[in-house]
Amino acid sequence: MPNSEHANFPRASFFRRFGAIVYDLLLAVAVYMIAGAIGFGVFTALTSAGLIEMGSFEHVSDLLNGTPLYKGIYQFWIALCVGLFYIAFWSHGGQTLGMRAWRLKVQHPNGQSLSVITASARLVWSLLGIGNLWILINGDKLALQDMMTRSEVVVLSKEANQMRNWHGV
Repeated sequence: MPNSEHANFPRASFFRRFGAIVYDLLLAVAVYMIAGAIGFGVFTALTSAGLIEMGSFEHVSDLLNGTPLYKGIYQFWIALCVGLFYIAFWSHGGQTLGMRAWRLKVQHPNGQSLSVITASARLVWSLLGIGNLWILINGDKLALQDMMTRSEVVVLSKEANQMRNWHGV
């Protein structure tokens, strides 16, 4: 459903987006650490229960890092958790905590929030933040991930940023 209240705000500049990226990076590192701790805890529990054999490894961490399958699953788990952090915030209100601090919101040009599928596509297109460099040469202030998902990042007014943008909150 379009949100006409947020449809006519100006698009965000590279530097404003960069500020939000730095802020969100700190939060993503926290998610990464928590997901890593949970993943390692589950792996340790499975090893202690005898469901995963230690083989010639002395420590659980050696087994995890020395076995490509286990390491791959562990890294996938962590990447999934960090990705879901962004997808959840983008699809439920359009703002991560860093975006909220910088008064930014990701949305479709008509003000409509992103779906989970669109937010997932945006995550893939925005990996490593390289797509944001496109803003520096694009007069429309659209990053690669904006163009590929038909979305935009806008700068909200102070009043609009105070509104509860998160669905169900």
